[in-house]
Amino acid sequence: MSEITFQTDIDADRTAVHEALDTHDGLTAWWTTGVDREGEILLFDFPQIPEPFRLRRDRADKEEIVWTSVGAFPPHWSGTVITWQLTDNPDGTGTRVDFRHAGFADDDPGLPHTAETWGQLMTHLKRYAETGTRQPLFSL
Repeated sequence: MSEITFQTDIDADRTAVHEALDTHDGLTAWWTTGVDREGEILLFDFPQIPEPFRLRRDRADKEEIVWTSVGAFPPHWSGTVITWQLTDNPDGTGTRVDFRHAGFADDDPGLPHTAETWGQLMTHLKRYAETGTRQPLFSL
């Protein structure tokens, strides 16, 4: 199985990063303006996409946030797991985010595009957590 990983140091405390990853206001500030929730299922809508991405929130504390893709769309995400591990930066300032999106088929043709998009999203997450400036990558 293939996976996407990123490590990003963010000049913001862990509470700010956690809120960016686990609240409606946070997620809509850097990812997409189309975020909804049905219990522990997060729904992410994107322009020109036929149905929302459905991610089950399996864990969400200040050390780790874990989502499992439980929707039919996009099909290559089905069963994949997204993990955000939050630790203190080694230099003692800010938060280190170790991101992992795992469980893709080794021959998944959508993997390069998904990796590129996550790279852009990590930049948006960092900018939002550090400055509070809302700039979602996707707007409905």
